[in-house]
Amino acid sequence: MAEAILPAVYRGTVLHFLRDPGADDDPGAWELFEDGALAIGADGTVRWTGDWAALPEQYLATVVDHRGALIVPGFVDTHIHYSQYDMIASFGAQLEDWLQDYVFPAERKFADPDYADHISGLFLDTLAACGTTTAGVYPTVHPTSVDAFFAQAHRRGLRMTCGKILMDKQPDAPEFLSDAGVPQAEEHTRRLIARWHRNDRLTYAITPRFALSSSAEQLAMSGRLSREFPDVAVQTHAAESRPETADVLARFPDARSYLDVYDKAGLLGARSTFGHCVHVDEQDRSRLAAAGAAIAFCPTSNLFLGSGLFDFAAAREAGVRVGLGSDCGAGTSYSMLRTLNEAYKVVMLKESTKPARRRTTLSALRGFYLATLGGAEALHLDNHIGNFRPGKEADFVVLDWAATPTLARRTEAARDFPERLFAQMILGDDRSIKATYAMGRPIYTRATT
Repeated sequence: MAEAILPAVYRGTVLHFLRDPGADDDPGAWELFEDGALAIGADGTVRWTGDWAALPEQYLATVVDHRGALIVPGFVDTHIHYSQYDMIASFGAQLEDWLQDYVFPAERKFADPDYADHISGLFLDTLAACGTTTAGVYPTVHPTSVDAFFAQAHRRGLRMTCGKILMDKQPDAPEFLSDAGVPQAEEHTRRLIARWHRNDRLTYAITPRFALSSSAEQLAMSGRLSREFPDVAVQTHAAESRPETADVLARFPDARSYLDVYDKAGLLGARSTFGHCVHVDEQDRSRLAAAGAAIAFCPTSNLFLGSGLFDFAAAREAGVRVGLGSDCGAGTSYSMLRTLNEAYKVVMLKESTKPARRRTTLSALRGFYLATLGGAEALHLDNHIGNFRPGKEADFVVLDWAATPTLARRTEAARDFPERLFAQMILGDDRSIKATYAMGRPIYTRATT
């Protein structure tokens, strides 16, 4: 792949978001330049965005012509397991059986650093081909899995969040995937934070897998580390399925809710992202909002495992940050476009149970916000990425309006831009990705025939 020449100006239809458009597609929340220009400096950051005809002369540089295509910020996947790369699409189980039968045996292999390095490379290549430039990534309990992933991400110049999974409570943490005590888990975590956190574009995340796989002592240690390192992220799972939630409440009888287990351990904070939160209540959502914490909405995973329908509207109405997560390998596609397709349907189904006057839908504009700036906000990285404000890191993706015959025909028939964008959201997938850039440099270019 040829190295990009920077500074450069990328010409095409440019769309980005300044905030959540909300249920009414607030026109002040997004900017669209049909014949637009995205000017990138020599350092790979955004210098200027606007209409091509208004491009200031000082930003004119090498022009990369993407006219006829859509340029949006790089997609952000807020919840994904790179360690499950080889067992995606494993048939026929709900969460607990699926973990024991498929996930845990697959993750055992990551004790081998060569295997971890190989899968890390395949995984990051796959994300790039799907237009994803940043993700909240789950490795395994093995420190080698973290080192391999971060090393690959660092070589590619990517902004990624990851952290060693913490597990020590059997039977939900099998012996071959368990930390050998809380002191060892803390030692490994501290060492990895020192090695990788804030190393170029990398963010470390304290990552207890979920409440059932960690002892109360390990959860307390995790909370203590999150207070000691306040700029380190926290990521875990919460209230994914009803049986899991019931098991958590049985094990932690003093907790009001699943989320309260994490709150009592000191893990619910302004840099925390909780995967799923399908089975939470109004009090949980209020607490998440007050803490500044986020939810990773994982529609394909929740449907695949039969976990339930996430209440997106209730979360946003409560003021909770929400990003989109593929959650592969329970999720069924690495593509954020395919994930948005399913998110739209989940919202429709969930809203169908509410009185008609209170129903909402997921518009294409709000969907693309979720996949870009919304995801950056959920991972607390929106000061670096998520839109094309001057000074932001220039991660972006170029989308083909005619990636398939069906999409091309539907786009041609569309009456306006939101309708074209909705067609891309519902009919698009990895074939829509013409090119993916990180810091203004190409990390994926679609092969031409």
